[in-house]
Amino acid sequence: MNQDRSTSSLQSLTSRHGTLLIVLLIAQVVLFYPTYWSMVEIWWRSETFAHGFFIFPISAYLVWTKRREFSQVNFASDLRASIFLFGLGFLWLIANLVDVTVVQQFAVVGMIPILVWLVLGFKAVWVLAFPLAFMLFAVPFGEFLVAPMMEFTAIFTVKAIRLTGIPVFWEGLFFTLPSGSWSVVEACSGVRYIIASLTLGCLYAYLTYNSIWKRVAFILFSILVPIIANGLRAYMIVMIGHLSDMTLATGVDHLIYGWVWFGVVMFFMFWIGSFWREDDQPSAEGDQDYPRQTSPSKTPVAATIIGALLIAVWPAWSSFAQQNDSQPFASAFDLALDNNQWQTSEQPLAEWTPHYVDPTYQVNKSLSNGEASIGFYLAYYGAQAGTGELINSQNIVLEQNHPVWRQLAQSKIPISMIDGQAFEVIETRLNSRQGNLLVWHWNRINGHNSSNDYYSKVLEAMAKLTGKPKEGMALVFYTTYLEDQNQARERLNQFLVDMLPDIEVQLDKLSSPTY
Repeated sequence: MNQDRSTSSLQSLTSRHGTLLIVLLIAQVVLFYPTYWSMVEIWWRSETFAHGFFIFPISAYLVWTKRREFSQVNFASDLRASIFLFGLGFLWLIANLVDVTVVQQFAVVGMIPILVWLVLGFKAVWVLAFPLAFMLFAVPFGEFLVAPMMEFTAIFTVKAIRLTGIPVFWEGLFFTLPSGSWSVVEACSGVRYIIASLTLGCLYAYLTYNSIWKRVAFILFSILVPIIANGLRAYMIVMIGHLSDMTLATGVDHLIYGWVWFGVVMFFMFWIGSFWREDDQPSAEGDQDYPRQTSPSKTPVAATIIGALLIAVWPAWSSFAQQNDSQPFASAFDLALDNNQWQTSEQPLAEWTPHYVDPTYQVNKSLSNGEASIGFYLAYYGAQAGTGELINSQNIVLEQNHPVWRQLAQSKIPISMIDGQAFEVIETRLNSRQGNLLVWHWNRINGHNSSNDYYSKVLEAMAKLTGKPKEGMALVFYTTYLEDQNQARERLNQFLVDMLPDIEVQLDKLSSPTY
């Protein structure tokens, strides 16, 4: 009986429905090959996402384990899936136009279960729901957690050390003990532990439990455990370094300790989860006979044609929209910043420059009104900027491990009303032996200012969809201060009131092809 059902499921996959689905999936991979390849490149170069190589094979195995239940499904193409396929295709187009790689990747992977639904029907995709959904873990996602997790790790570590009774001088992501100094960097954030734990936790919950609430509870447990465990890891590493007079856990050995600790934590997490395991699997996984469905199978040809059109149109549209990026712009420019209030100074305000990669043009000047000095940096990314793009994880105020400067804090703050509208900027505090810098920065795209990268991407997408070239600029203003940050804020705010309207007029001219 089992052999007959397995044979039936294999035959069903070689039916006309199965053949057309396979052809459609191959076409989808070919059409969106650059997006799939971008995932592979990240798996290859990043230890955090190296597990991506195993996701599709695991999903294929999980599909195979559902073969008995799958053999009971009569395929019936469902055109309702085309609505979701259209939505994912449009989402991919928007993300492609503004170079948001992770959204493109989620869109193309999300198309796979939708294509199964379209050709084989809802019952088929429901049976394979978890194996198909598990493929989403192949998308390299989670880097947005790095900054908040670095802050949490620093707070957790410092508070734990103080509870131990050791004095700590704490400043942002940097803290100093009597034995030495420490800093929380990206590798200390624990994001890779969270991603790995969540992936394994979802797989373990699916294979170990049958009830939804136990699965959800264990998944939440797999998120919470690595967060706490990473804080404890950082605390123990600092304590090992402190107690050994900075001879242990200060180099590569501290990364080794981290992975060993993660292995121990995962072992205990699964061990605790095993106490509530449910060994009795659903009947679909056993030997029970299923009543065969007798409803006729609808033809999949129309669904396949519609699916093919809905996956082919978006790369073609993207290629057409990208043609606007070749429009020529001025090869050089300068800003007239001098007026009766502020004059350009030949002396640089500080030996520091924001880290923006491959801008089309950039300006870095210092201005003074006789009482205060302000630094101004502009990074302009034109439509023809090659590999450079404005919204990029590498474009930051200060790169990590800078030899001179260190970042103490960063937050968004509202400033005084400008042109009758509330204005929000990203404020960053920098410190070095040279002194302190207070930095305000934001993006300007098609005449709109934004301190939110997601909204900036939306502005870029709207420009591309309306036939305009994708271009934008980063505006960075900074000043020095001793201890009173409020005085520095007042200086920056006064400079913007005096100068920003005129600067924006010049920038808008720069964005015009007739400039």
